[in-house]
Amino acid sequence: MMKKRSISASKASLVLFLCQMISALDVPLDSKLLEELSQPPTITQQSPKDYIVDPRENIVIQCEAKGKPPPSFSWTRNGTHFDIDKDAQVTMKPNSGTLVINIMNGGKAEAYEGVYQCTARNERGAAISNNIVIRPSRSPLWTKEKLEPNQVREGDSLVLHCRPPVGLPPPIIFWMDNAFQRLPQSERVSQGLNGDLYFSNVQPEDTREDYICYARFNHTQTIQQKQPISVKVFSMDSLNDTIAANLSDTDIYGAKPVTERQPILLTPTGSTSTKVELRGNVLLLECIAAGLPTPVIRWIKEGGELPVNRTFFENFKKTLKIIDVSEADSGNYKCIARNMLGSVHHVISVTVKAAPYWITAPRNLVLSPGEDGTLICRANGNPKPNISWFANGVPIAIAPEDPSRKVDGDTIIFSHVQERSSAVYQCNASNEYGYLLANAFVNVLAEPPRVLTPANKLYQVIADSPALLDCAYFGSPKPEIEWFKGVKGSILRGNEYVFHDNGTLEIPVAQKDSTGTYTCVARNELGKVQNEVRLEVKDPTMIIKQPEYKVIQRYGQVSFECIIKHDSTLLPTVIWLKDNDELPDDERFLVGKDNLTIVNVTDKDDGTYTCIVNTTLDSVSASAVLTVVAAPPTPAIIYARPNPPFDLELTGQLERSVELSWIPGDENNSPIKNFVIEYEDGLHEPGVWHYQTEVPGTQTTVQLKLSPYVNYSFRVIAVNEIGRSQPSEPSEQYLTKSANPDENPSNVQGIGSEPDNLVITWESLKGFQSNGPGLQYKVSWRQKDVDDEWTSVIVANVSKYIVSGTPTFVPYEIKVQALNDLGYAPEPSEVIGHSGEDLPMVAPGNVQVHVINSTLAKVHWDPVPLKTVRGHLQGYKVYYWKVQSLSRRSRRHVEKKILTFRGNKTFGMLPGLEPYSSYKLNVRVVNGKGEGPASPDKVFKTPEGVPSSPSFLKITNPTLDSLTLEWGSPTHPNGVLTSYILKFQPINNTHELGPLVEIRIPANESSLILKNLNYSTRYKFYFNAQTSVGSGSQITEEAVTIMDEAGILRPAVGAGKGYSEILFATSPVMHTVRPTFYKVQPLYPRIRNVTTAAAETYANISWEYEGPDHANFYVEYGVAGSKEDWKKEIVNGSRSFFVLKGLTPGTAYKVRVGAEGLSGFRSSEDVFETGPAMASRQIDIATQGWFIGLMCAVALLILILLIVCFIRRNKGGKYPVKEKEDAHADPEIQPMKEDDGTFGEYRDRAAAATSQITEDILAPSLQPSITAVTHFPVCLPHRTLVMMQCFFEDKGYRVSLEKKK
Repeated sequence: MMKKRSISASKASLVLFLCQMISALDVPLDSKLLEELSQPPTITQQSPKDYIVDPRENIVIQCEAKGKPPPSFSWTRNGTHFDIDKDAQVTMKPNSGTLVINIMNGGKAEAYEGVYQCTARNERGAAISNNIVIRPSRSPLWTKEKLEPNQVREGDSLVLHCRPPVGLPPPIIFWMDNAFQRLPQSERVSQGLNGDLYFSNVQPEDTREDYICYARFNHTQTIQQKQPISVKVFSMDSLNDTIAANLSDTDIYGAKPVTERQPILLTPTGSTSTKVELRGNVLLLECIAAGLPTPVIRWIKEGGELPVNRTFFENFKKTLKIIDVSEADSGNYKCIARNMLGSVHHVISVTVKAAPYWITAPRNLVLSPGEDGTLICRANGNPKPNISWFANGVPIAIAPEDPSRKVDGDTIIFSHVQERSSAVYQCNASNEYGYLLANAFVNVLAEPPRVLTPANKLYQVIADSPALLDCAYFGSPKPEIEWFKGVKGSILRGNEYVFHDNGTLEIPVAQKDSTGTYTCVARNELGKVQNEVRLEVKDPTMIIKQPEYKVIQRYGQVSFECIIKHDSTLLPTVIWLKDNDELPDDERFLVGKDNLTIVNVTDKDDGTYTCIVNTTLDSVSASAVLTVVAAPPTPAIIYARPNPPFDLELTGQLERSVELSWIPGDENNSPIKNFVIEYEDGLHEPGVWHYQTEVPGTQTTVQLKLSPYVNYSFRVIAVNEIGRSQPSEPSEQYLTKSANPDENPSNVQGIGSEPDNLVITWESLKGFQSNGPGLQYKVSWRQKDVDDEWTSVIVANVSKYIVSGTPTFVPYEIKVQALNDLGYAPEPSEVIGHSGEDLPMVAPGNVQVHVINSTLAKVHWDPVPLKTVRGHLQGYKVYYWKVQSLSRRSRRHVEKKILTFRGNKTFGMLPGLEPYSSYKLNVRVVNGKGEGPASPDKVFKTPEGVPSSPSFLKITNPTLDSLTLEWGSPTHPNGVLTSYILKFQPINNTHELGPLVEIRIPANESSLILKNLNYSTRYKFYFNAQTSVGSGSQITEEAVTIMDEAGILRPAVGAGKGYSEILFATSPVMHTVRPTFYKVQPLYPRIRNVTTAAAETYANISWEYEGPDHANFYVEYGVAGSKEDWKKEIVNGSRSFFVLKGLTPGTAYKVRVGAEGLSGFRSSEDVFETGPAMASRQIDIATQGWFIGLMCAVALLILILLIVCFIRRNKGGKYPVKEKEDAHADPEIQPMKEDDGTFGEYRDRAAAATSQITEDILAPSLQPSITAVTHFPVCLPHRTLVMMQCFFEDKGYRVSLEKKK
């Protein structure tokens, strides 16, 4: 009797479940509808079950939920109510259940360890979160220990123990040396899973004193270092020398040579061990052996094979890694270590247990009053999990009674529900390895029908194609849908229409008379509503005259026609292609309305030309081949396509084969290369010819394979270099016998189009593949991993079947088998499909941003549980946008950027950020249906960077000794400007640069007057801005002080050597102290702030370097934009500057700096431009005012001298000057002396005048060049800059002043 009751109860459950599948409502994702409907709470986002937090940051425990009305939130901690109002450190976000525990303002993370649970409640029920265990991360210090040096004989094994501190989560272990370089590992030396460093045998090169074990705690971003371990390996030779030095000649001594030995296991010990792993985790098994030579490790599974595609070998095959383990991976795994002297093995017995996992998770139910339904909660695990139910967060055994509810193990059965039956139910499946908690609500609604499709929506289709008219609806109870055509039309019925469960009306083959207005009516017991849509059926687009095959001689003209016919209401566009690509950009191709013309044809024009006609609803195309041949020789030889074969004959007819023979036609001066055989199926596709095979041109018979139930006719086409012949006349017909199908449909797929269906599609068999009449398909499916029987239907010759009422995104096993009137095809293979996807339920949690530098950030997030993805996980999208610049405080249009990271990645890089800016981002999970909800916006800020170059530099108001500089602030300051740096240096006439002067200017200045400069001197200026990070790109300019034209004496170039005053003091150099603890820094050094100061033919390159000492630098450079290889210059020593010489003036160069031996590490590229070539400043003396004045003075002086000489001559008589000079006592000569009166007066005045001219007028840097010739018998003094000499009466004198260099 009890057995019968059990059977009847089981049947009742099955009936109720089927009723639930038929009657349960799906609420469409219509935002307006969702806002109006009442709905119990649903948890949309929560923190992970095991939540490890950073003790230095605020603790954020997420709990987000949706519902109508919006839910309220409460929390429990360690099973009791958590009153957040009594703790000043704890706040709850507005309109959210997310808790924020303020640790950064004096709280301690350890005080908030515990188990937290969130409850979201409204008038329709209460949903609860998982138990969230909060634990702060820990990175304890390394315990101090005294490490003795390891002294080992060559060939012995060695283990260096790491023993890292126990952290939460456990640290990542790696071994490095003092230079922060990873220690090389091999089959001989490797790191174990426990972090120890194993040597199978030591070699002399293993001797070193800096074996250092590092522990990296990623959660707190710290690295801790063990004390260095010293290893000294004694080689046998050195050991023998030591022994020999300490023994007498009569002693017998000598260490044993390095002996080879067979393997022994260093880890694991013994011959057997055990390992327990959980389903879905990664299984890691390790064997490390000692021996000489170094043993080789091999892995096998006793009594089975290692799983394909999930097995990987790591650490030189010492580690066996199996991903995504299941119960089938349990068993004995043997590792074998072998060398030439023997082997050793170890057996690891692996047991795979399983935390609970869903078979069928409970789904939300939307029911109408009086309807029935079921909630099913099925889970599996090892051991088998226990199932317990809760109602609104309370164990169902003590929850308020509901007469419509009955609990039957893993199922709750609802019968004749009422609106008060609405509630949220929780199913908990747990075993010793974990638990699953799922919320599913029962929402009882009474809603009149609503049609969600817009009214008077227009649908347009092409005749003879299907038309789908939407009628999206909602109501409770579920409305019935009816369709009418026209205003007073009758209800639509019959095989010519397909009525879908979602309300869509499908007209499989729409005709012109299908055009019209269609009315959709939705009704239930609470009301009725209707909606009208319009359908227009258009004529198909056709090419009524297609392009034809053409053969054209070179340099001729050819034209292809493409005449179309289309619906008058559609606007067609015609596109021509050559070999499926765009037409060449050549004026020889002329595209007309109905044709394509090619003039002056060349060999390159040979190919296939396609005419494509597109409208908004359809597309058609036609192609033709153009063959370009050489011009005919003289006498002309006509090359043409061959004549068609003839006299086709069928012999040797069998069920699956026949022999075809023919006689070739004329070759027409071009040998036949091959014959193409085509067939026509007069039974299934009369008039359509298909390719069968082809044979060489020397063959005139062929054995053809045939298919059953085909009425064959054959024809043959000959092919030569010119083209294809016309087809031959068809052969006689041959009808093969029927048979079972030989094959099943291909490309079987199962992809849901809606969350509650499974669309099974396949490629139908061709007519001749049916092998007989009555072709049909048997479609079978069953849910994967559930012990269900196959469900099968037989459908007509179609290519799609829709299974409705499926759970959202569950795997199905699918197979499609062909059959005809004679029987079935062979058993088909199974494929795995999935029911329809739905939008992801939750957003990624624990979104963290790590700002790497001023333009790059790294974002991390926790992956969403796969069960909440509800579809194929395609990846994650990161939306980020700039909120504002921190330096300008000005907002602008927010342009959101999106980065997509494929697969199950949990981090990504955000490039191209602007320095010193505030950004926001959120993360969303993406499946095939679309994007899930966004995570809460995360705010982060980029640090300061170096600024861009000043927007301009103008040099104005040049004077003799000053220049005025004006500049604009950088367009992109990228931070807070601290100062400007001005450097300048003079340039002489040979383009050499003088000493470089540097001035630091406050950031609030925009102009500067430089004084005490040399006049008529060209200066080159280098100007850049600075932030606290460093200097930005510089801007260069040149200017010249004006020339002295007023006769004012100026100091020479180089005089003074500097400025009379220093306007601005440079900033002091800051020194930082290396801390004892380290934040996680980049593992590699970096070179940054590469700056250049360029002249015409050389450039000063400087940089900043961070990394190990004693780096050897090099500078690479090349012309910007050129594809030539980089030129490389080695920098002597460890200097941080270099001078590039031999550059071309007025040229833009690219430059970068690298460090030798750092894995090719280089700086980013910088671009600079050398100064333009300048001609030497040539001054035309003849046009200078001072020179003209000097010449006038000299001319006047000579005139006075001539007058004086004339007077003296007349006074003393006519005699040669030479004779007067020889007569020393002659008083007439004496006035030439300084104490003379008459000529002395002139000398004093002339000398004084000349001296004044020399000192006041002439520039100290110039000596004018003057040439003058006259006849006079006197001498001029030698005290002026004019060199004056004495000559005879008939001689001349020359005065020379040269430009001083």
